[in-house]
Amino acid sequence: MTERRVRRPRLPGRRAAWLRSASKRPRPVKSAAPPAAEPAQPSPAALAAPPVGPDDGSIVHAALYRDGVRVGTPATLPETLHELRELRGGMAWIGLHRPTEEEVIALAEEFDLHPLAVEDALEAHQRPKLERYGETLFVVLRAARYLDAPEDIEFGELHVFVGPDFVITVRHGAAPDLSAVRHRMEESPELLSLGPEAVLYAILDAVVDGYAPVVAGVHNDIEEIEAEVFLGNPEVSRRIYELAREIVEFQRAARPMVGMLNGLMAGFAKYRTDEELQRYLRDVADHVTHTSERVDASRQALADILTVNATLVTQQQNAEMRALAEAGFEQNEEIKKISSWAAILFAPTLVGTIYGMNFDEMPELHWAFGYPFAILLMAVVCISLYFVFKRRDWL
Repeated sequence: MTERRVRRPRLPGRRAAWLRSASKRPRPVKSAAPPAAEPAQPSPAALAAPPVGPDDGSIVHAALYRDGVRVGTPATLPETLHELRELRGGMAWIGLHRPTEEEVIALAEEFDLHPLAVEDALEAHQRPKLERYGETLFVVLRAARYLDAPEDIEFGELHVFVGPDFVITVRHGAAPDLSAVRHRMEESPELLSLGPEAVLYAILDAVVDGYAPVVAGVHNDIEEIEAEVFLGNPEVSRRIYELAREIVEFQRAARPMVGMLNGLMAGFAKYRTDEELQRYLRDVADHVTHTSERVDASRQALADILTVNATLVTQQQNAEMRALAEAGFEQNEEIKKISSWAAILFAPTLVGTIYGMNFDEMPELHWAFGYPFAILLMAVVCISLYFVFKRRDWL
């Protein structure tokens, strides 16, 4: 099934006005700034500053880097933009979690983000994709993580803007954990010094690595379902259906990344991507291809299990019907025997009842051979009925 994209309503207020004006204005050309003095290195306390808290809006973390080393940890979005303008040859990495329209519009105006990309970033439930708007790359990713307790897959959505001197991440959901990605990159200054594309690689790698536990969890669920199928658990059909829906959703998250990474690799020469970064991206592409193949295999295995379960259920129903038919046949045989003996015993009872009425006008009542005749009549009727029923296999 393909996901239908819901038509969005007209954008109200400032957002609609900004989108209309942004679509009409020409792309601004940044003037060359005069050489700025080397900024002073921040103190260790500033480098170890914790992420911005809830009181600072939707900014999860904002940092400035130069040559792969953090040189600033602004506390607010205006401070980040101000310090980035004064930092020569640096890069800003801004992380947002479900930002407000005002915050996104402020970033869009500062970094000249395309209105269509901004509109997608404000709306969740986007399909994974990669779009290039001039010098800015817009990437939509669907992260996933496996929850052991409910045996369920939780999905998160991540939008990434990658420009010449900035990386902006907009998260809708808990996954992925970008703090671990930031920590990993800061421990590898030589990789971080490659610029915003290196950050994009690290985010892609984290999302793809997060798929591995999901695939393992799905594989474990399939093994449990197989055991339940052959044990005859009647609730297994519902679990198969629910897991199949999760696998389909997982495919929608993982499969488009194969084409996205192929698109990135196709632009290596055009955008002069660093050779070392090319190797890392190829490795991520291999991992996501392997993951996509395993997901396809899991879906096929689940389809086979569903077929086997349907066959076993049919066989079980047939066995139950056969058992019911056999029980009905045996019951009919018993009824035939009982009916036959009831008919045999009914004949002498009828004769005895008639001759037991003791009417004076009965001709056989005072007959000397009346009693032997009655006994003989009872015996003849009973024996005749016995042979009739015996011949018809009722006895």
